[in-house]
Amino acid sequence: MREIFAGLPWWVKWVAVPLIVLVVFGGLIASVVGFVIGLLFKVLVFVVLVGGLIFVVRKFMSSSERKDW
Repeated sequence: MREIFAGLPWWVKWVAVPLIVLVVFGGLIASVVGFVIGLLFKVLVFVVLVGGLIFVVRKFMSSSERKDW
């Protein structure tokens, strides 16, 4: 493989081949990136919701402990 690329001009190695890779595998790359970003967003939403729940429960527990019966 190295011998094939050794005789080619620089623009074929650094411009044409990456463009061909993007055209052929662009949809796959975009779907993988979209999946990873969607997963990170869902993890972030999960962390925020759990943190909010813990905050509300601690606030409620601390306010209910202050009341004297």
